[in-house]
Amino acid sequence: MRISIWALIAAMSLSTHVNAEAPPTVKSPAGALRGEATGNLHVFKGIPYAQAPIGPLRWKPPLPAQEWKGTRDATKFGPACIQPKVRPGSIYTWELPPTSEDCLSLNIWAPADAHNAPVFFWIHGGALTTGVGSDAMYDGNKLASHGLVVVSINYRMGVLGYLAHPELSGESPDNISGNYGLLDQIAALQWVKRNIGAFGGNPSNVTIAGESAGGLSVMYLMASPKARGLFSKAIAESAYMISTPELRTSHFGDLAQEAVGTWLASKLGAHDLAALRAMDATAITEAAANAGFLPFGSVDGKVLPAQLVEVFDRGEQARVPILAGFNSGEIRSLRYLLPPAPADAATYEKEIRARYGDLADAFLKLYPSNDIAESMLKTTRDAMYGWTAERLVAKQTAVGAPSFLYLFDHGYPAADGHGLHGFHASELPYVFGTADKTPPAWPKVPATEAERSLSDAMTDYWASFARDGIPRAQGQADWHPYGTDRAYMLFAEKPRLSAHVYPGMYELAEQVVCRRHAKGGIPWNWNIGLASPPLPPETAQCQGK
Repeated sequence: MRISIWALIAAMSLSTHVNAEAPPTVKSPAGALRGEATGNLHVFKGIPYAQAPIGPLRWKPPLPAQEWKGTRDATKFGPACIQPKVRPGSIYTWELPPTSEDCLSLNIWAPADAHNAPVFFWIHGGALTTGVGSDAMYDGNKLASHGLVVVSINYRMGVLGYLAHPELSGESPDNISGNYGLLDQIAALQWVKRNIGAFGGNPSNVTIAGESAGGLSVMYLMASPKARGLFSKAIAESAYMISTPELRTSHFGDLAQEAVGTWLASKLGAHDLAALRAMDATAITEAAANAGFLPFGSVDGKVLPAQLVEVFDRGEQARVPILAGFNSGEIRSLRYLLPPAPADAATYEKEIRARYGDLADAFLKLYPSNDIAESMLKTTRDAMYGWTAERLVAKQTAVGAPSFLYLFDHGYPAADGHGLHGFHASELPYVFGTADKTPPAWPKVPATEAERSLSDAMTDYWASFARDGIPRAQGQADWHPYGTDRAYMLFAEKPRLSAHVYPGMYELAEQVVCRRHAKGGIPWNWNIGLASPPLPPETAQCQGK
C-alpha cells in the first residue's frame, strides 16, 4: 500500500504531539512512577519513602515503604502528618490538607533534561509540631528551573514524632526512644541516595535545607552519625541551637525525655504503653499539645550523641559547606516568646543587672533601656537566631568548610504597616519565588519589579550554593565567606556585602551559653533578658569566649 508523503508527515507530527503531551514516567529502584509535566519541569508528588508504624506499632523507627506493582500515579500530594490545630489569626495559618498517621511521603521537582543535577532537600518548619512539605510556599518550580532537583518531605511531628518513654526504650535494641521524626528525615535522605538518580539528580550532591524547626533539623542531621554521608552541604534559615533534653538525665534544667513521656502518659490517663498506642492518633496529638507537650530531639547517645553546642565545639559535626542566617524582625511575629515588659527603664536596668552581673554593662549597651520594647525584641532574636546563625558559620569555618552568613532585613508596606519588618520566615517567598502563594493572613508581597529582583537574586544565591557550595547571583554582589572579616550578605532593598553583623551580639550570647553549659542545671533557650536566671560566674573554660 502506498502512503503519500503528506500523510507520513501528518502521522509523524501527530506522533510527536502525542509524545510531548504524555506524562513523564520514571523507573526508579523504588518502582515506576508517573508524574506530570509543568513547562520544562517534571513533577512527582506523594511518593512514599518509608512507612510510619501506626496503631499498636506506633513510636518505632520508620519501616521500608510498601512495594507497589505497575506504575504508581504521582500527581497528587500525600496527606500531611497529623498535627494539632493551628492558632486562629496567625499569619502562619493555612488550610491544612487531609492528614494521616501514615504520612511519610516526598515530592520532587526536576528539570525535564536533568542529569546528575544538584539536589535541594527541603525540611519544613513549624516547631516540630505543624507543617507539610506540600505547602504552596515551598513550591519547587522556581528553584528547579535553576537546574536543581528539589525534594520536599513530610515527617512525623509532635507527640507522634518525638515521644520518649521507658517502655519504648525497652523495646529498642539500642535501648533508646524518641527522635522518630528525625529518623524519618534520615530515611528520606536514604531514599534520595538510592533513587534520585532516576529523576536526574546527583546522590553525591545533596544540600539539606530548612527554616526554623527545619533549620533545627538541619543541625540535628549535621550532628547525627546516622545521617553522615547522606548530604554534602547545608542551609539553615532561622535555626536555633537551644539546649536539647537528654533521654534519661537532666543536666541542663530540662526534664529527661523519658520522664516527660511518663508524665504525659499519666496526664492522658494511660497506665502503660499499650494504652497510649490504643488512643486515636489525632486525639492523642491534640491532647498532648493541650497538656503542654513540646517536641524536641532527645540526646540519646545514638541518633543524637550529645548537645549540639558540644558536637560543634568538638568539631564532630558533618564538615560540610554551610549557608546560614536569620531575620532582623524574627520576634515581631513571635511575641509570645517574650517575657512581660517592666514598668519603666529603671526597673528594666535593675532586673538586667541582677540577672547578668558582670555582663550587665555589655548587655545594656546592646539592649538599652531607652526603648525597652525594641530591646526585648532584639534580645530574644539575637540569643536564639542571631547567635545560632553566626555560631554555625564560625564553627564550620573552624573545621575548614566554606561558610556563608546572611541577615534578611527586608520590609515592604504590608509587613511594615503591621510592625512586621523582616519577620520570622519572611525570606521564604523570596527564596522559593512564591510571593503569590503565601498563607491567607501573611502580609502580601507587592508584585513590583524591586520585589521580583530581590527574589531572583536570593533564588540565584541559594541555587548556586546547592550547585557548587559558592553562593552567586547574576549581576549581584559577590558573597564572601564568613572567614573573610566575618563577612555576611545583607538582604535589604537589594543584596549588599557587609561585615560583623550586630557587633557584640555573638560574643555576649556565646559567653552566656558557655557559662550556663559549664555550670549545668540551666537551659539556654527562651530564658534570656528579663527571663534569665542569675548568670553563673565566668569559668576558665569560658574565658576568651
